[in-house]
Amino acid sequence: EQTVLVWIPLGFLWLCAPRHLVSLCRRTRVNTKHLSKLYLIFNVLALRRREGAVDSAILFLFWLLLVLCNIFPFQTLIREALKSKKFNQKKTGIIIHRITFNWFNSMVVKGYKQPLVQEDMWELNEAESTAYINQRFQYFMQSELDSARVRFQNKLKNKRDKNRDMAQEETFQNGPSDSLGKGVSRDGLMMVNDEKKKKKNKKKEEENYPNSWLITTIYETFKGILFESAFFKLLQDVLAFVSPQLLKMMISFTQDTSSYAWEGYLYAVLLLVVAILQSLFLQQYFQRCFVLGMKVRTAIMAAVYKKALVVSNDTRKESTVGETVNLMSADAQRFNDVTNFIHLLWSCPLQIILSIVFLWIELGPSVLAGLAVMGLMVPINGLLATKARKLQVENMKFKDKRLKIMNEILNGIKILKLYAWEPSFQAQVEDIRGQELKVMRKFAYLTSVSTFIFSCAPALVSLATFSVFVGVSSENVLTAEKAFTSISLFNILRFPLAMLPMLIAAIVQTTVSKKRLEKFLGGEDLASDIVRHDPSFKSAVSVCDGSFAWEKEAQPLLVSLDIKPGRLVAVVGAVGSGKSSLMSAVLGEMHCTKGFVNIKGSLAFVPQQAWIQNATLRDNILFGSPHEDKRLQEVVEACALVPDLELLPGGDLTEIGEKGINLSGGQKQRVSLARAAYSQADIYLLDDPLSAVDSHVGKHLFDKVLGPKGILKNKTRILVTHGVNFLPYVDEIVVLVDGVVSEVGSYNSLRVSRGAFSEFLDTYAKEQSNHTHSESGNYYLYLTVDISCTQSCTFVAQSKPEIPNDSVSFTLKRENSIRRSQRHGRLGHNEVVGDRINKQHESADESKAGQRLIEKETMETGQVKFSVYLQYLRAMGWGYSIMVFVVYFIQNIAFIGQNLWLSDWTNDAVEYSNKTYPASKRDTRVGVFGALGVAQGLFVFLGTLLMANASVNASCILHSRLLNNILRVPMVFFDTTPIGRVVNRFAKDIFTVDEAIPLSFRSWLLCLLGVLGTLFVICLATPFFTLVILPLALIYYFVQRFYVATSRQLRRLDSVSRSPIYSHFGETVSGLSVIRAYGHQERFLKHNEITIDENLKSVYPWIVSNRWLAIRLEFLGNLVVFFSALFAVISRETLDSGLVGLSISYALNVTQTLNWLVRMTSELETNIVAVERVSEYSELENEAKWVTDNQPPEKWPEAGSLQFENYKVRYRPELDLVLHGITCEIDSTEKIGIVGRTGAGKSSLTSCLFRIIEAAEGRILVDGVDISTIGLHDLRNRLTIIPQDPVLFSGTLRMNLDPFDRFSDEEIWSVLELSHLKDYVAGLKEQLQHEVAEGGENLSVGQRQLLCLARALLRKSRILILDEATAAVDLETDNLIQNTIRSEFSHCTVLTIAHRLHSIMDSSRVMVLDAGKIVEFDSPTKLLEKQGHFFAMAKDAGVTREEITAL
Repeated sequence: EQTVLVWIPLGFLWLCAPRHLVSLCRRTRVNTKHLSKLYLIFNVLALRRREGAVDSAILFLFWLLLVLCNIFPFQTLIREALKSKKFNQKKTGIIIHRITFNWFNSMVVKGYKQPLVQEDMWELNEAESTAYINQRFQYFMQSELDSARVRFQNKLKNKRDKNRDMAQEETFQNGPSDSLGKGVSRDGLMMVNDEKKKKKNKKKEEENYPNSWLITTIYETFKGILFESAFFKLLQDVLAFVSPQLLKMMISFTQDTSSYAWEGYLYAVLLLVVAILQSLFLQQYFQRCFVLGMKVRTAIMAAVYKKALVVSNDTRKESTVGETVNLMSADAQRFNDVTNFIHLLWSCPLQIILSIVFLWIELGPSVLAGLAVMGLMVPINGLLATKARKLQVENMKFKDKRLKIMNEILNGIKILKLYAWEPSFQAQVEDIRGQELKVMRKFAYLTSVSTFIFSCAPALVSLATFSVFVGVSSENVLTAEKAFTSISLFNILRFPLAMLPMLIAAIVQTTVSKKRLEKFLGGEDLASDIVRHDPSFKSAVSVCDGSFAWEKEAQPLLVSLDIKPGRLVAVVGAVGSGKSSLMSAVLGEMHCTKGFVNIKGSLAFVPQQAWIQNATLRDNILFGSPHEDKRLQEVVEACALVPDLELLPGGDLTEIGEKGINLSGGQKQRVSLARAAYSQADIYLLDDPLSAVDSHVGKHLFDKVLGPKGILKNKTRILVTHGVNFLPYVDEIVVLVDGVVSEVGSYNSLRVSRGAFSEFLDTYAKEQSNHTHSESGNYYLYLTVDISCTQSCTFVAQSKPEIPNDSVSFTLKRENSIRRSQRHGRLGHNEVVGDRINKQHESADESKAGQRLIEKETMETGQVKFSVYLQYLRAMGWGYSIMVFVVYFIQNIAFIGQNLWLSDWTNDAVEYSNKTYPASKRDTRVGVFGALGVAQGLFVFLGTLLMANASVNASCILHSRLLNNILRVPMVFFDTTPIGRVVNRFAKDIFTVDEAIPLSFRSWLLCLLGVLGTLFVICLATPFFTLVILPLALIYYFVQRFYVATSRQLRRLDSVSRSPIYSHFGETVSGLSVIRAYGHQERFLKHNEITIDENLKSVYPWIVSNRWLAIRLEFLGNLVVFFSALFAVISRETLDSGLVGLSISYALNVTQTLNWLVRMTSELETNIVAVERVSEYSELENEAKWVTDNQPPEKWPEAGSLQFENYKVRYRPELDLVLHGITCEIDSTEKIGIVGRTGAGKSSLTSCLFRIIEAAEGRILVDGVDISTIGLHDLRNRLTIIPQDPVLFSGTLRMNLDPFDRFSDEEIWSVLELSHLKDYVAGLKEQLQHEVAEGGENLSVGQRQLLCLARALLRKSRILILDEATAAVDLETDNLIQNTIRSEFSHCTVLTIAHRLHSIMDSSRVMVLDAGKIVEFDSPTKLLEKQGHFFAMAKDAGVTREEITAL
């Protein structure tokens, strides 16, 4: 394209050239002097215009060839342009475009015409992309960090030497002290020493990591931009002081009528030029600073992510997932904010010094009075700031507390609904919110005091200066030039004085962030040399006398293993014997104190806790591998996912929610297994993947995937398992006892040797025998492992078989067998939440209905409706709103009055130019000036106080409406909305309503009034000015509307594209071991870079849009200055100098205020969106009323009989039915078992009883009362459920059992006794007041399950629903629960949803569900004789007739 195609037409032209040239020479004598290239070309092209020379054919052919040949390069250009709508405009733009940001116009216009979307964003330049920034940052970080580590090591060494010397000295000194014989003094000495040591330890804790390298790294990486922006800032600062000097000349010009008119015009133009230059420099400086801030944030985010992928377990343990995400969000943002204004550190002092110098020239030493006043303000402000900070900290405490409870409420919302506990929790939240608002009110009052001081400052400063100036001697007369020049200088001074303390506070906060980041980024990495990949080894996995530990000091796991390629090796052992740790050791996740691991080939890993990404099901299985249809089908079939895919609305394209929320535990585990099977690795590490699935599914998985005939039969497989019945089929068994490999061998050889293995078998066989007779090993023995909380417990087996050891008595041996995994987000997801669509999809469209579980977050577009503002004002209270406005208006009048008085005062100088100035006159002048100044401050104070009260009111109302509504929303809403989104309303949006809106509302009001006041004064001085106001106002309005539309949308895009960064990061951190095992770190790094880039694409235009606006507004402001000066020159005969000074000094100030006004308008619009979002969730449709007038009888339900009449139900209106017309009757005190495979509608049935989902048709009668006619709380309070996952809330044990304090302590103790928890609770220090951690983390799963049983016992209702825990509970706890239920609930109607058939073999009748219909309903023995569905299931599970007769 670049060569041949260009040569063809040119070659043609050259070939024909001689002919032209000949005719050229023949025709005219050529003036050879000018035979330049240009001349020749001109002649060639002009040839056709000469008569006689007809060569149009040649030229035509030339152009034709040129056009044809250029089609291809042109096409390429277009393709390139379309592919990357790059920020090229910026680079290639003409200088004027780059200075005025004109290249951004296209984006602004687009944003004005229609709301911008992510697709409209331009691509980033190379230099702004995350990959490039990260690469540079990492390069500098490495060297800085290394040198910091060296410094750190040296420091430690010195410390050690010093400590050694000190220790020697101490022994030397303390030696003889024994002879004192006074024990007391010895103790005293010891205590003092201890104190010293404690202090030392504290210091040591602070500094035990390489420090002070982050700032230098940032500086090294970005110093180019830093210096550029500093240069612009310097120019702008210097220019700022030129305007007051020009103003002075201007005033003297108007006073001196003899001077020429052109001088005046010159000054006016100069004012304009200086102002324009100042604007241009300032915008370039800001542009660079904000881009710098953005880059610093990006660099830190990328670095934190990269570090998180390689961080060692020690460092990882120090911070939770939440804290690490915080490093990425909060701390990176802090750095961003500080770098934006970092230059003020030197620029503020410079401005202060310069303004003092110029003021001294004007007013001499009396400036010191004004400065003294300013100086006094600084400590007062400091004092207020520290007080405010204290309140902020207190406020944050309440906020955290409130959000913690909110989080728990939302995570356990299903339980709250089932137990009808919402009011209790609502009261808790409201209580905390009340305290929070109290602190907020205090904080608001403090702010109003500081505002008062700040607004009084300029008035007081000028008052002090001028009164001292005229008071010092009678010669000093205040002239207009002196007064207004110094006022504009004081105005310049205000900014740096206000900014410095703020900047210093921000820097202090950032140092905290710096420490946290340095600690995290400087922490240890995982040692990469533990796992070797040496292909020369014979065996697939060999561990050569390895000793591994989770922490450096912990008791190690001692292993030597040698596993041949292609074998299936089972790892067995009691709970807590180190099976999972062995897996982690092979993966290289643990500290290796000696030995090494060698792995030949690639790895795949299935963790005990399935880790599911928020992506489609297909992406979860492919996990970055290329998609092959045949292979995928094979894997899906083998992993028993085919039936699940039929049930899922979108097949394998169904989106899986965060943490796999819409899959049941078994499905997650199967997806996790499918991911491994699809990856075609050489070695498979399987950490107990079969415990979370039903028995027949487990069998299927073993046969089709893992076993000798499965799809992985030729691979090396290491399987941790508790399913004893699989052991005969494996090639080799490794038995672990207390972290040591005790024996290795085949099943039979180990049985014969009568060692630990046969003991293990006997233990589990015995355990099983009280449930079922183990028939010839065909029964799938279930030794369940604590899945949902993996605190492994040591197994205390065979102590006394009569007293079952429930898991309470297990000592929690190793908290971190697997780092406590994030428990499943919600409860009872035993079935697929949501949507089952019939197996046949009639049409493709239909399959789309429920495919996306999670609706995309709605992003408001377009202008914020005016009603939203009204809503906020209404929440504030109309009285308050009007009063605030009036008070601020009066304040503005006082301000204008003061300045008019000043201009009048300066006219005295002309009047009394030769006479002495009367003292009385002087005193009135000073007095009135001061009084007006103070009045101004007082009104601001009043206004701010009113505003504070009003905004606290609004916050209170908006929050309680939101909370009230969210607790009344139907369950479907929570299934389709990620919790994070709801929490966000309570966190981010309420925070905005609390803090940001009142602030921006107040600033907006003040700005608006300020601008109006300024225009009024200028018009007063030079009436001509009114002519210019209209056109300026119009331009201003358009610029503002254009900008706000674009900016608002960019902000929204920014916040929408920001959350994926954090959620992806959180996901990565929780799935680290899987990502590392598969070796996909690079892919995740790339993904992270892409997500950050997506966010930057909206941040960058946002920064530019602010500059685009600022430069246009400042231009307008500069025009205002120019015109006010110009009209002053034109009408100088009629004007007095005081008014000229007044109008121009006002105009000089207007630029800032105009800029602020637009910024505030757009900020107010951006922030008011929070009110919109909060009210969106306050107006969601509610479920039925909690209490209705139609109340059931007091003792209802007395008998506890149930009737379903043609009952149909669907989860959401657009989905198919889940239950298809269920009709049955259940008599009082019957015990019913409900069975069916996953997705048959078992859990849906219970949801219907509690009206979690409402009927589509038909009804349910309880004791003859139609449940749909009574209030939800009346219904839910009278039924009891023991849910599948035990959910506890943080708070006391007592609150978890009885949140409304309805029962006495005696009742609670008796219930605890029945649920076998009495001894445990009595042994606790605080007994019933024992604090339960979030989600019950500090209790074992068994204990949690027993607490749920206690809740049920406490309610004493006649109908009990038991959603049987799948695999979360060990057999002991299971036994306890079953026995208690048999004895305590014998007089109740009990419905049991069973996953293990033997637990319902003694029920009076069994209901078999399939695809939402009842297929069989009879006693278990009859069903087995019938040989239908139930018989098949029983056969799969290995339950036989004899067992039933035994039962």
